[in-house]
Amino acid sequence: MPETPQPPQTPALPVLYDFKMAPSPRRARILLAEKGIAHETVTIDLAAGEHLSEAYRAVNPQCTVPALRLPDGTVLPDNQAIAAWAEAAHPEKPLLGRTPVEKGMVASFVARIEFEGLLAVAEAFRNTHPAMKDRALTGAANVPQIPELGSRGQARAMRFFEELNTHLAGRDFICCDHFTWADITAVVLTDFARVIGFKPGAEHPNLLRWRTSLADRPSLKA
Repeated sequence: MPETPQPPQTPALPVLYDFKMAPSPRRARILLAEKGIAHETVTIDLAAGEHLSEAYRAVNPQCTVPALRLPDGTVLPDNQAIAAWAEAAHPEKPLLGRTPVEKGMVASFVARIEFEGLLAVAEAFRNTHPAMKDRALTGAANVPQIPELGSRGQARAMRFFEELNTHLAGRDFICCDHFTWADITAVVLTDFARVIGFKPGAEHPNLLRWRTSLADRPSLKA
């Protein structure tokens, strides 16, 4: 007798290791949503310390989220790896720049937003919040808080938001004439900064206008 036809198997999907309350995996969620990349999600509860478990260390020895496991077993352990893979594997729509000049601009702005903005907010938050006791840095090792670094991080962050507000005068996007990875990074930074008491208002009109203009973008709700 002829064999019974079998339904085609659904190709394996990438798996995103995520935690909804953390800013870094939110960047990955927005990126994947913008690209329309279907994926499965595994929640790693940072509050419960699951990122420090032996099971998750086997996935990502850096003990951080996000990480993206590809169908072939490759694990991309951070946002930059995920963004580079997503852009190469799914070129449309381009988020890292359309031209060589745009690619350079996006890379530069992302690096600056991370170093001067995200790291500053993280420095302020991780060195002052009681929930971050002995977790002043990400990763496997416990690192004690240094309150003075919290104060420095707060000042760094406020200075960067002032500069970002100035930069956004007359601009609809962080760089280029379209939404990019730089905008994703800046949105996550701006929203995350609420943990240190910052929210754009009348004193940051350009930053507020830019963030408000993106409020209904579907990917930002991912």
